[in-house]
Parts: sequence; C-alpha cells; structure tokens
Amino acid sequence: MRETISACGLDCSNCECRIAYLGGDEARKEEIAQNWSIRYQASLSRADIKCQGCMEGNVHFNWCERCPIRSCVIQKGYQTCAECSAFPCQHNSGLYEQVPAAREAIERIKKEL
Repeated sequence: MRETISACGLDCSNCECRIAYLGGDEARKEEIAQNWSIRYQASLSRADIKCQGCMEGNVHFNWCERCPIRSCVIQKGYQTCAECSAFPCQHNSGLYEQVPAAREAIERIKKEL
C-alpha cells in the first residue's frame, strides 16, 4: 500500500479506521468503534468507522471534517502543512508534541518541495 499522508502529517495508510473501512471489515470496524468510544470518551458505532484518508476521497471520519489543521490546509489550497510558510503553527503544534512522527513526515515533505 502506498503512503497516504494527512494534512498534518499523520500516516493515513496505517490508520486502523481507514484500513477497516477500505477492506470492508465489519467486525474490525465494530471493534474499533468500541475501543475508540472508550479511548476518546465518545459514542461511536461501526457505521462511524469510515474514512478514505484525510485529503482523499469524500468519505472521512467525523473528526476529520472538524479538524482545525485539515480546515486550515484546505482553506489555503494546500495538500499538507508542508506547503505553509507558517509551519509549525498554533494549529498543529499540540499534535506534534503528542505525535512527533507527524511533524517528521511534514518536515520530510517540506524538504522534497
């Protein structure tokens, strides 16, 4: 599977939600919904576990539609934060503290531009 990077640098190609959705794995979607409901203190069902990738397709996990990083990137007409001269910024700095690999991915992409 080719690498699919989200607006912020998360690796969508390894996202369990995306993998289960694209694979049509209903049992795995149910398991993810239960786990994520506990982890994120939400009420998720198997039907909520759907995503084609942050910046791909038209099916996204419900958080993706509300994500301030994704919204910023789309408003600016970019594919990722790597294209932005303000990187890193107040939108993504908190995420990068929690997920350094996302920032590393954006920095790698930025070097390739």
